[in-house]
Amino acid sequence: MTEWSIEGEELVNCNCNYGCPCQFGVLPTDGICEAAIVYDIIKGHYGDVSLDGVRAAAVYKWPGPIHEGNGHVQLIVDEKADENQRAAIQAILNGEDTDEMATVWFVYGKMSPNKHETLYKPISMNLNTEDRIGSAQVGDVFEIAAKPIPNIVSGAPHRIRINLPHGFEFSQAEAASGSTETTGGDMSLTRNRDTHAHFASLHMTGSGVVR
Repeated sequence: MTEWSIEGEELVNCNCNYGCPCQFGVLPTDGICEAAIVYDIIKGHYGDVSLDGVRAAAVYKWPGPIHEGNGHVQLIVDEKADENQRAAIQAILNGEDTDEMATVWFVYGKMSPNKHETLYKPISMNLNTEDRIGSAQVGDVFEIAAKPIPNIVSGAPHRIRINLPHGFEFSQAEAASGSTETTGGDMSLTRNRDTHAHFASLHMTGSGVVR
């Protein structure tokens, strides 16, 4: 396998209730899973191909729980990435060159046999993980906005962290409230309004999360 490593930040928004049932090993809120994700790679490589500063995104839809498969995925890579970087990002996000079940991308790749054409679009991001505030625009495909979960009584920002000592995506994430608007691409997300979002720092290789 080609050796690779990625360090960066992610913002995720799915259709489930705050906290995301997947993180707790239970079934999704609505019985299905729809998600949009953006990645800001601060430092990385795939073999001798540098991935520093590359951004990527993805839209996923599963007709049931992720582990039942038959999902759809469309990857989007920043149009500024060169040909080698584009190929590297696609390989990593499709779960290639990765030990079995070692990363979330391996699982998503296996559970999404319906792979749509990769798009190349401008990707802009503004993430403030500490305050759980962020936004991202992925060309004409989708945009995400995230904000703190409001306290049910006072409306004040409510802080929640998800710790996964043995997770295959992150060790810790900040939970938030997110909404996604899809405006292009092959898939439309219709349930992602004030639903689960999270900010997480990523450090992964083909062997899994680096702790």
